[in-house]
Amino acid sequence: MILFRYLARELAGSLVAVTTVLLMILMSGRLIQQLAAAAAGEVSLDIVFFTLLLRLPSFLEMILPLALFISILLTYGRLYAESEMTVLTATGFSDKKLLGYTMIPALLLTLLVASFTLVLSPWGAQKMESLYEKQSQLTEFELLAPGRFQSTAKGSRVTYTETLSNDKTQMHQVFIADGNTLLLAERGTQYVSDETGSRFLELHKGRRYDLTPGSAQLQVLDFDLYGVKIADEPEERRKLRKEAVPTLELIGSAEPKHQAQLQWRISLILMVPIVTLIAFPLSKVNPRQGRFARLFPAIVLFMVYISLLIAMTGMIEKRTLDPAIGLWSLHIVYLLIAAGLLLLPEWIRRRKIKGL
Repeated sequence: MILFRYLARELAGSLVAVTTVLLMILMSGRLIQQLAAAAAGEVSLDIVFFTLLLRLPSFLEMILPLALFISILLTYGRLYAESEMTVLTATGFSDKKLLGYTMIPALLLTLLVASFTLVLSPWGAQKMESLYEKQSQLTEFELLAPGRFQSTAKGSRVTYTETLSNDKTQMHQVFIADGNTLLLAERGTQYVSDETGSRFLELHKGRRYDLTPGSAQLQVLDFDLYGVKIADEPEERRKLRKEAVPTLELIGSAEPKHQAQLQWRISLILMVPIVTLIAFPLSKVNPRQGRFARLFPAIVLFMVYISLLIAMTGMIEKRTLDPAIGLWSLHIVYLLIAAGLLLLPEWIRRRKIKGL
């Protein structure tokens, strides 16, 4: 038990350090993106830090498997490099027992990742979806001032409204110049499509003028209702919409995107014990090689794993990969790799003994 506490303490220290570094890198990049969006007027600055907090479970569910993988390589690599493992082996401490000790914190981490990916991440995505839905109602209307010509949409459109409602959702006596098109309307309101997430400006009772450059021709169109697309739904919002679906709704769904999302969530859970089984044999290094001897190829192996998971998830969504095969096939391949790394050295050693 003393030995288990020692190994667990060393592993936990590395895990916390690696997780903190990876989380800071990921969150700082995310913060820069959110601040840029706030500066462009796409989101309110008030919700930037709140959205980061809501995204924390989704960050951790991705970081923790990698952090555990690196922690095992660093912790056990140091013990091998400093010959501590050699001493343990000489006292009768077997690799099987060490692997058993390693799997205990790995299984605890598996439960933690499961709580993130199955419950907390979808909940956070739902809350962010609600925030973005409220933000989508603000858009350019928040920047308008009655009685002034204002350039919007990166300068390609000029908008004027004589009056604006207190909640900034309705314009009255509207003028819009968009390229070679002029629009006049008595009233303007905003509409957000539930299906596509695109935002439209709906003009009521007005007239459209189409100018032809280099010509005196002018086309005039009277309308009772006219829609102008303000913006498409951002890619992040589309991704968030999938992540916000509760896990129970994904189970049994025949939609490819739901099947892909469910397999992705389960895959993050399965990754933890699988990468533990892979990291354990890769952490064995010769003291003369140093503790970082196998770190780079091990990380490459992990990155290939996660990259293939992401690619195959997209293939399931696009119906180019059978969900029955899905991500499970990749997990089986990596389980076989783990089995080979664990069993092959012992098999080779025994073959050499028999050869002697």
